[in-house]
Amino acid sequence: MFSLLRHVTKEEAAIEAGRPGNLYNRVELAGAFGDLGTLIPFVLAYVTILGLDPVGVLLAFGVSKVLVGLYYRTPIPVQPMKVIGSAAVIQAGVTPGMVYGAGLITGLVWLILGATGLIQRVARLCPQAVTRGIVLGLGFMFMLEGIRLMAADLLLAVPGVLLTYALLSNRRLPAMFVLLVLGAIVALVRDSSLLPAVLAVPISFKLPFFPLAGLSWDDLGRGALLLALPQIPLTLGNAVIAITAENNALFPQRRVSEREVSLTTGGMNLLSAALGGVPLCHGAGGMAGHVRFGARTGGALVMLGLVLVGLALFFSETTQLVFQAFPSPILGVVLFFAGLELAATTRADASKSDFHITLLTAALATFNMAAAFVGGILLYHALRKKWTKL
Repeated sequence: MFSLLRHVTKEEAAIEAGRPGNLYNRVELAGAFGDLGTLIPFVLAYVTILGLDPVGVLLAFGVSKVLVGLYYRTPIPVQPMKVIGSAAVIQAGVTPGMVYGAGLITGLVWLILGATGLIQRVARLCPQAVTRGIVLGLGFMFMLEGIRLMAADLLLAVPGVLLTYALLSNRRLPAMFVLLVLGAIVALVRDSSLLPAVLAVPISFKLPFFPLAGLSWDDLGRGALLLALPQIPLTLGNAVIAITAENNALFPQRRVSEREVSLTTGGMNLLSAALGGVPLCHGAGGMAGHVRFGARTGGALVMLGLVLVGLALFFSETTQLVFQAFPSPILGVVLFFAGLELAATTRADASKSDFHITLLTAALATFNMAAAFVGGILLYHALRKKWTKL
């Protein structure tokens, strides 16, 4: 299998022998947190910079994870859309209404592509060498971002890396639990006011803000043009084609199709927009993170989703404080190992030209995922038609 240093338990062997189903144990729970490296930074940015309601953001994530885990029964992740997220918090003039509008438009696009079957026709245009290149490039991006975050505090990051590497195949003491405990201890030591602040926040039940009734045509139009449209090529390459290939390589007894992934992407974006959440997708890097830290079934998503639903409805303000204090070098460790796992899934026998296409696509992907998707396809067809040679 593609996991590095992978240890297969009897339960996992039974699943891979053709008896698929969700598991709910401590290893699955540990693997559920393998995607924190992308979840926490984007949620924190949306809430603190753009002013989105943390109840709606966390609730949309939680409900989507539960439904996805129950449907697919593999650790297919639910992540924030990265192009939309980056543009929303960096670009001047972006409003919460535009984010909700982008989620609504995005949901409709992927629902239509999935329901009509067009997504499978589009997916067939993307060669396997290009798909591998996108996955490999994304793995490199995760590793580089992880190194950048770890570089801020090597005294914390280096022990985190060593502990993670030592515990990756340990089923009794999952590496992710150690990282979470280490991060919590460091956060409390560095900020003595954190624990009193967390304890001072009252436990209260809160319902999400439902924004669609007040959505304007301007929000829809600007959200579609400035946020949703630039995201489409990345979602197609990474969150539909690549995640389908990754899932089917890692879990051949639980195969999925591009049509299914497109439909669930559309459905959870409509749900998220209705709850006041952010645009969501199934990123290939997230699955690598879940698998790297122990997840083998959708049970990981269900358990994490239920945790997020509880946090959203009762502890949203507390969660925001904890996210702000969590040490970024620990998130860097998570991202680094997720990237390592993702890059490992691209190993396969290939012709010389396909191998070169994969490497060139991966190189482009580290700069721009959409450019890598388009450039890789153009290079593939140029080689097939003998317009050029490598």
